[in-house]
Order: sequence, then structure tokens, then C-alpha cells
Amino acid sequence: MAVDVVEAIRRLQDPSSARRRSAAKRLERLSDPSAGPALLRALRNEVLDPRTWETQYRMTMALGTCGSPSDLPHLRTLVVRPDTLHAVRTAGGDAVLRLSHMEESHAEAIRWCLDTGDEVLVGGALQAVAMLRLALDEETTTDVLDFVEARSPQGGIYFWPAVAAAGWSGQRVHAFLTSCVSSPRPDVAEAATSSLAGSYGTYQPF
Repeated sequence: MAVDVVEAIRRLQDPSSARRRSAAKRLERLSDPSAGPALLRALRNEVLDPRTWETQYRMTMALGTCGSPSDLPHLRTLVVRPDTLHAVRTAGGDAVLRLSHMEESHAEAIRWCLDTGDEVLVGGALQAVAMLRLALDEETTTDVLDFVEARSPQGGIYFWPAVAAAGWSGQRVHAFLTSCVSSPRPDVAEAATSSLAGSYGTYQPF
């Protein structure tokens, strides 16, 4: 195990939330699977304190890059709890998608998120789809766009599918992006314009 990974894992137990958050962010970048068990343990403790939502977000995102599919049951249980914070549900959707993608089952993960009806969770999953530049099959694309277009165009749920659709195809996708170009949200309009030109842009999650 690399020295910087060992040090970051050690700092997951630091009394300072800011230092724990910094350690999780470093592990997210390093994407070392040896850190997965420590991140899961740290996250289980962290979610007990709602004041540390930023640290919880970073630990969940890091679990998505360092964890394994065996972590999915815990993540799924966490993100559907009624007391789970908005930020954790966003990161949880991202992590569920990434860990499922390791087993080449991202379509099933997207459908699971859609079935929860949780717009925040779905947004997190679509964030991961965009960042991983995943092409979706026609049925999954239709399900995603049905879910998104049933929501107000003022909502943030439109942003990540507008980014991800750069790698999708079909008339439904083109119609979605064309409508997003006229979105009341400048970020969505910009993303849709880039996607219509075949570019994913340079967007990054929080």
C-alpha cells in the first residue's frame, strides 16, 4: 500500500472534520481499492453527525472510486433512509453507479435509482454516467429521459443528463437536448449546446 494512501487512511480518523474530508478527497483521487474498507468504516461513523455533511459527501464519493461491488448493499440501504442528507444521497447515487459499473451492470443500477423515485439520488447516478462517459442502451435512455422530463425544467435534475447525452444517440436524445438549449437554467443550456456538438465539456462534480 502506497505511503500516501496509508497516511490518508490514518487521517480518516482525525478529530478534525476538515482533515477527514481532505483525506477522503485524496483517496477519491488515488482510487486505491485497498482504502475501500477503511472508507466504509469511516462513513458509517460519519453519517451519525449531520453537521459534517461535506465530509460525508467526500467519503461517499471516495467509496465510489475505492470501494467494491460488495459495498453496494450498505450504500443502497444508506441512501434510501429518510434521514440521509441531500449531499450523501447525491454522492450515493454516483457511488452506486460506479460500483455497479465494475460488474458491467450500470443499466441495472440506473433502473434501481429510478425506481426509488428520488430525484437527488438519480441526479447523482447521472453525474457518474456523465463523468464516466457511458453510452446507454435505448431502453435505459428512454427511462432516464421519461424521469427527467416529468420534472420542472427549473430543476437541477436536467444538468447531468444534458452533459451525459453527448455520448447518447437517437431522436429522443436529440429532441431532449434541443429543448434544453432553451432551458431557463444557463448551466443546462450550455451543457446541451456542448452535447449537441458532441462535446462533454469540462464539468466536474462538487
